[in-house]
Amino acid sequence: MKSFKGILWIIVLGLSVVLNGCATLDKGGGERVRLKEPRIKPLAESEWDAEQQKILDPWKMKDGRVINVWTTVANHPKMADRWFTFSRYILRESTLPARDREILMLRIGWLCRSEYEFGWHTILGKSVGLTEEEIKRITEGPKAAEWNPFDATLLRAVDELYYDAFITDATWNTLSKRYNQQQLMDVVATVGQYNLLCMFLNSFGVQLEKGVPGFPKGKEK
Repeated sequence: MKSFKGILWIIVLGLSVVLNGCATLDKGGGERVRLKEPRIKPLAESEWDAEQQKILDPWKMKDGRVINVWTTVANHPKMADRWFTFSRYILRESTLPARDREILMLRIGWLCRSEYEFGWHTILGKSVGLTEEEIKRITEGPKAAEWNPFDATLLRAVDELYYDAFITDATWNTLSKRYNQQQLMDVVATVGQYNLLCMFLNSFGVQLEKGVPGFPKGKEK
């Protein structure tokens, strides 16, 4: 009996540790350690081999630069080549309206505490109609009073996927009133892709380029 009680106590203690850990993560947007220097350095163009040149050239901006995220992932060219194809679809070609897509991307960037992702999508979000106030409000989540019902549902879908890897029936049904089946699939794909991207950015220590905004003022932590 003592042995059984001992095993039971170990199980209870283990569950407590796991649940407490999950509760800490579930806060979302809490202060977390982020790298001030890259673990994996972005490649300068002079360092690109022929394979890297081929996969990075399409990501050059008008001024000829390729941003740090792409030149960092290109350290693993075989993976980057496959991943960039999916990234391009989600970023530029998905069935979702551009403004909706940016809401999803900004929210998952905030929940993952990826300042790099949030900074770049602040720029992209504004280019498709999001206001400074809306971008700041994205950090407050779906319960912020000023959201229209559909925008709040988009944010709720991100939160549900982040915390439970599952969109509830209520959220799905509301999205279904406006979105077709392919768009619903793209919601999940977008959040999943940008969750992965944030893992890359945070774990590799990808640093913001000069001039790119970070989190909104007063929302740094």
